[in-house]
Amino acid sequence: MTQLESSYGEFTKRGAGLVVIAAQKIEGMLRGKEYIQKHDYPFPVLFDESRSVTRAYGVYHRLGVDAFNIAHPASFVLGPDGRVSWIAISPNQAERPETEDILKAITEMI
Repeated sequence: MTQLESSYGEFTKRGAGLVVIAAQKIEGMLRGKEYIQKHDYPFPVLFDESRSVTRAYGVYHRLGVDAFNIAHPASFVLGPDGRVSWIAISPNQAERPETEDILKAITEMI
């Protein structure tokens, strides 16, 4: 989240929006609601409590060594028509798609 927040200006310069979807319960043990309230992110953070969005985008992670019933960290770049034009899915919870790669995908789409 911090990396995305620090790069938010670069997203907006390219005319891109940013939405974070957290595959967790808003009132769950990770205290998502509290965390979001403590931080004033310039982009919306949505909670996929039912995991329906993460399932629809193919990043739902039911069982694994590093976690269960969550999503692999992933980034999707959607074109002006709403279609996915670029995807990066991390193999585990410790890795995240690089912001530079996301920005490059946005720039190439424009």
